[in-house]
Amino acid sequence: EIRLSLVGSEMCIRDRNGNVENIEDKFYIGNLSSEMNLINYPFRTDLCVCCICSAGESRGRINLIPYSLKGLGMSINVPGQLLEHEFMTDDFQGVYILMSKDFISGLGLPYNFQTYMSVQETPILVLTENQYKAMLSYCNMVCNVIRIDHPNKLDIVKHLTCAFFYGMGYYFHQTTESKKLSNEEILMQNFLKTVQQYYKKERKVIFYADKLHLSAGYLSTVIKNVSGKTAAEWIDDYVILEAKSLLKSTNLTIQQISDGLNFPSQSFFGKYFKRQTGISPKEYKKD
Repeated sequence: EIRLSLVGSEMCIRDRNGNVENIEDKFYIGNLSSEMNLINYPFRTDLCVCCICSAGESRGRINLIPYSLKGLGMSINVPGQLLEHEFMTDDFQGVYILMSKDFISGLGLPYNFQTYMSVQETPILVLTENQYKAMLSYCNMVCNVIRIDHPNKLDIVKHLTCAFFYGMGYYFHQTTESKKLSNEEILMQNFLKTVQQYYKKERKVIFYADKLHLSAGYLSTVIKNVSGKTAAEWIDDYVILEAKSLLKSTNLTIQQISDGLNFPSQSFFGKYFKRQTGISPKEYKKD
């Protein structure tokens, strides 16, 4: 039985006896099912998280965008994203892979901004049967390497993972390129990218409208038409999600969180948080 828990800002895989199976705390792999005790609050991970689903469905949000992972499907989350698990069916079955930043940087892969953005914008892939079998083949090979007593097994896993990224990176890029977005959808996409960049410092719609060279009224109208939520609601959602993550998964004080999110005072932050969530930051942290 595997349990997924959050310690500080890092995720750890622990078995029933409290042991952690990994390679030098850099690479983890295991089975994922509805029996696992998953984190039920927003958190920011500094790991690359991959999940391959063979059956059932899991729903959640990645940087506030709702996503659904079903069999045969795969998700990839890059370090720095805000993740939020919401629901998993009882019949869900899959495999998870966690990779540290050190492991990723040690792969020697050429940095490709376009592929990186493709992974962020399309974190869920529907796999063909052959692609699914290829993913499981990779997982089986990695597991076999981890179990053997070999001085170079970390390097072996790195080489296997390089092949994994080269294959799936191209598929992610193809999937993104094949999508035809309307002008309003492209604006929505650019708005969210800008919010992700500045929400810790700026909460006014006019700031984002200026960045996109639009009027605040036009931006708000388009965002409401495309998403069903106003631009102000999207900004507030990002701020609150970040605040929840910091309250639950760090040892920062409420004052430090308030300062980090550019609020004029802890009192102002507390009123803002309660207006959005119905409870105070202190109550949320203790809950």
